[in-house]
Amino acid sequence: MDYQYTNYFINEVLRKRPYIDKKWCIEVIKNPIKVEKQGNNRYRFWGKVDQFEGRVLRVVTLSDKKTIHNAFPDRGFKL
Repeated sequence: MDYQYTNYFINEVLRKRPYIDKKWCIEVIKNPIKVEKQGNNRYRFWGKVDQFEGRVLRVVTLSDKKTIHNAFPDRGFKL
């Protein structure tokens, strides 16, 4: 599956959070702990990233579930 990135992700998210690796985002989408549909036709994916000290990363995609729009550590994530 080919993953794409919104301009917002490239220009804002990666600029503000340069420690986030695109590969981590793809791994979270492929192997999520939890998936949830947002009200604005987007999807949230949560997953643990070993290279990120085992912290949980939340990745937001567009409705196609393969265009990454946002990503950030989710310190408040509870299973």
